[in-house]
Amino acid sequence: MNITFQNKLALAFCAIGLASGVVGYSQTMTQVTVTNAAQPEAVYSVKNTQITIEFDHNLHSRVVSNLTADSSTLGAFQASEYILLQSGETVADFAFVSANETKIETELGAGSQSVIVGQSDVGLQKTASVSRFDRYPSMLFFEVKYSNKTEQPIKITKWVNNHYTINKGPAINSEQAAFWSYQGASFADRRDWVMPLEPGFYQQNYMGMNASDYGSGTAISDVWTTAGGIAVGHSEVDPKLVAIPVSFPENVNAAQLHIELEKTVTLEPGESTDTLETFVNVHQGDYYATLKNYRNTMADKGLKIDDIPDSAYESIWCAWGYERDFSVDEVLATLPKAKEMGLKWAVLDDGWQTAEGDWYLHPDKFPNGDADMQAFVKEINDQGLKAKLWWAPLAVDPGTDLLHEHSDMLLLDEWGAVHDVTWWNSFYLCPAYEGTLKYTKELVKKMIGTWGYSGLKIDGQHLNGVPPCYNPKHNHKSPQESVEKLAEFWKMVYETALEIDKEAVVEICPCGTSYAFHNLPYMNQAVSSDPLSSWQVRLKGKTLKGLMGESAPYYGDHVELSDNASDFASSMGIGAVVGTKFTIPSENKAAEAFLLNAEQEKEWTKWISLYNTKMLPKGEYLGELYDIGFDLPEAHAIAKDDRLYYGFYAKNWDKTLELRGLQAAQYQVFDYINNINLGTVSGPVAQIPAKFNDYLLLELIPVANTQ
Repeated sequence: MNITFQNKLALAFCAIGLASGVVGYSQTMTQVTVTNAAQPEAVYSVKNTQITIEFDHNLHSRVVSNLTADSSTLGAFQASEYILLQSGETVADFAFVSANETKIETELGAGSQSVIVGQSDVGLQKTASVSRFDRYPSMLFFEVKYSNKTEQPIKITKWVNNHYTINKGPAINSEQAAFWSYQGASFADRRDWVMPLEPGFYQQNYMGMNASDYGSGTAISDVWTTAGGIAVGHSEVDPKLVAIPVSFPENVNAAQLHIELEKTVTLEPGESTDTLETFVNVHQGDYYATLKNYRNTMADKGLKIDDIPDSAYESIWCAWGYERDFSVDEVLATLPKAKEMGLKWAVLDDGWQTAEGDWYLHPDKFPNGDADMQAFVKEINDQGLKAKLWWAPLAVDPGTDLLHEHSDMLLLDEWGAVHDVTWWNSFYLCPAYEGTLKYTKELVKKMIGTWGYSGLKIDGQHLNGVPPCYNPKHNHKSPQESVEKLAEFWKMVYETALEIDKEAVVEICPCGTSYAFHNLPYMNQAVSSDPLSSWQVRLKGKTLKGLMGESAPYYGDHVELSDNASDFASSMGIGAVVGTKFTIPSENKAAEAFLLNAEQEKEWTKWISLYNTKMLPKGEYLGELYDIGFDLPEAHAIAKDDRLYYGFYAKNWDKTLELRGLQAAQYQVFDYINNINLGTVSGPVAQIPAKFNDYLLLELIPVANTQ
């Protein structure tokens, strides 16, 4: 195959349109022109048990999945690791020179590393080190070095790793999409993290700021078909400002994905530059297997989710139904009803403070300061509930004492301007500045230690990622230090809270953004963070179980944010903590939208009781049993003790259901919401007829345990 590259990079076969609105990242592409349709032959392969990467004579590569009996090539040879020069030239052809393999042992365990060398016409040498590990049979890890072998400087502006295509799989029916994807970037429109791909689709998935206060995410893109999937990402222990574009060009039977970093580097003669460590993973079914592998590799590298206290699984009432103009009396008056309905937490939300940044107690609500807040928390505890406090760190309002006295804490751009936190009309504080850290630590000590709260509801889209900081007072090693040290800020908050109360719950709600993985080890409750639909409650649940663990205490957020403002079934079926922000009659007009009526009280009490009894988040979410994209109806499964729980979702369903993951035994099938016995089935896979609207939740009990 003779492939030539033109300026403005990107898609094999054809150029595509670009999404608009990306902040801080260029939107250039390179167009690849195929001049010979004949496929080249592989000259070298790197193989793990479940994945093979084949390289041709130009060090272009393709992915082969070994997950099925007859290994399948998932896409065509592509220029998979390459660079762009300041001149506009793309250097993608590196004539194969040599390859060797050695045994290695790292934190990921035993494995081997293949070092593959190629030479370009412009005098750049590429050395691709591809590592495989016995513990991760479906993954391969890449580190690529480019060396200047000329006598002139060479300026590189971008590198690309793991650029692959994936062909369409066998069609299920004409209505099903050809591809589904998980894309871990964050956007101001709070779009779905999991979606089908339509022809013409392109999303850049930049891991920096994609709006003033929306950014970061989990640096993985995954595309799958009915035949299998490919995921790429980076496995560095700090966040990096990469992009991981996904595209499905018009009139092409393949989707594409890769990882890239825009960074200008001048290589003097004899000098080299390295890419980040990136990876490729293959899988059957949906993206869950990728997230699980990624979570485990990062745990091996030290980013491990801590043990979770039982309190993180308990059901939640939140005072946000009264919004910012709440009165202390109306919140306290609601506690007996919350307790009666079986709820375990009471959350005081936004409005207790004078301003973001100062965090003084509002004198109209707590006129006696700390003493009033302590009495308020005691009243919650005396009602038999745990108290959690809302807070939005890293934001400071104009006109506050903090801004006046400590403007040195501000995160500034390259022109010395502030960055906006739009929701509160605030400005960013720099998480990597010692002054910010000290100030924040003292606030945590006050909230948990002095006031006596048992948990923190940390809230705001700006919490997920921050822009680079150019504040000269901070003496950063580089502007990216603010980006890379955000997780250390959250570690400080988390550890400070748990030093005071080892059972403290630290919930971080990054309002609609796709969670930044590097922050996850420093919270013990994730949340669906203002879902736009019940679908988002479920897809976020599956994602966060994959990233945090099968028994992670994922909170489905206020049920009022779900479909019909009442969909407890989506939280129950995904294994999510349930919660509500209902109100009782008061003079507060904001409360009218969420008044609890008698019918709701009866129905919601039933759901909360079922949740408290079954406590499904403590079970094992079986994320690889069902494909959230291609399996119909949408299905989720949880194992707890000796029982299996299934959640099925569809607008209207009147066909058979497949119950996967059973033992070779008989089970009694119960619709546990309506207390209906649906008969017995035998494992390991069973089918039952079913007719339902919206959802069906099932509990399967081994027959021996029902006698």
